Amino acid sequence: MKQLDNDPGRRWHEEYVARINRVIDHIESHLDEKLSLERLAKVANFSPFHFHRVFGAMVGETLNQFIARLRTEKAAMQLAANPKKSITEIALDCGFSSSATFARTFKERFSTTATAWREARCPELSKIGEAAGNPFFYVGGSDSRQLWRNEMNDQLPVDVEVKDLPERNVAYVRHIGPYAGQAEVFDGLFGRLMQWAGPRGLVGGPNAQIMSVYHDDPEITDEDKLRVDACITVPEGTPVDGEVGQMKVPGGKFAVAHFELNPDQYAEAWTALMGGWMPQSGYQPDDRVCYEWYRNDPKQHPEGKCVVDICVPVRPL
Repeated sequence: MKQLDNDPGRRWHEEYVARINRVIDHIESHLDEKLSLERLAKVANFSPFHFHRVFGAMVGETLNQFIARLRTEKAAMQLAANPKKSITEIALDCGFSSSATFARTFKERFSTTATAWREARCPELSKIGEAAGNPFFYVGGSDSRQLWRNEMNDQLPVDVEVKDLPERNVAYVRHIGPYAGQAEVFDGLFGRLMQWAGPRGLVGGPNAQIMSVYHDDPEITDEDKLRVDACITVPEGTPVDGEVGQMKVPGGKFAVAHFELNPDQYAEAWTALMGGWMPQSGYQPDDRVCYEWYRNDPKQHPEGKCVVDICVPVRPL
C-alpha cells in the first residue's frame, strides 16, 4: 500500500522535471531570440504566474537569471574560441540587446571585462607543422575528413578525425551538478534511462547509440549548475514520459577522438584532446554541445576497457 501511495508523487515530480527540462532545452536552442515569460510558460504548459515560481524553485535561479547566465557563459566561450569575432557581434549573437547590457552582465558574472577575459584566454596559436617537433602528423583525408595521430609519449595516445557528423535524435535523463567524481550518479542516470528504453525495444539495435551530452564548460559554469544528459538515440517522434526527455543533438563538423580507456582515464582523455591536439590542429572549439559516444560494453572487453569517441564541435581557426 505504501508503494501505491508513493507512486503518484514520484510521477508528478517526474512530470515537473520533464516540463522544466523542455524549457531549458528551448532556451539553449533559442538564446539569440526574445525569450518572454509567456513564451516559455507555454513550452512548459504552465500558467506564467505559476511557471515563474516553479522554475525558480526547481532550478535554483529565477528565469531571468538562468537566461542571462547561459547567454553570458555562451559569450565567454565564444570570446575564447573566436578571437577574430568582435565583442559586439558576440553579444548580439548571444541574445543581448546591446553591447552595454552585455558589458554590465559579463562583468557582474565574471568580475572582469570581456576584453580582459579574451586576452587571458587567447594565447598565440601555432599553425600545423610550423613548430619544430610538432607531435601531430597528417595522415590523409580531405577538407571534411582529416585524421591526426598524437604520438606524445607522456600523454594518452589519441587518434583524432575531423569529420561531419549527423544530427541525432535522443532520449535523455538529465543530471545537474559536478561532472567529476560522480560515477555513482552517472551509473544511476544510465540505469534509469535503460530501465525506460529496454522494455520499449530501444536498446541493442544497430542504430542505438549510447552517449553522454555535456552542455556546459566546467571552466566557466559553476560546478553545481553543470548539465549532463545520459542519452540513447531513438527514432524521431518516439513517445517519452516522466523524467525522460527528447532532444536533437546538433550535427556538423566535429573533432572525433577515439580512445580505449580504463574507467579512471576519462579526464586524461579530455586533456589529451583539448590541451594536446586542439591547440596545434588548426581548429578551435565551436559552441555546440560536446558528447562522449560509448562504442562497447566494458564488461565484454577482455581488459575491461571503455571504447569511446569524444566528439567536440570545431570550426577552422
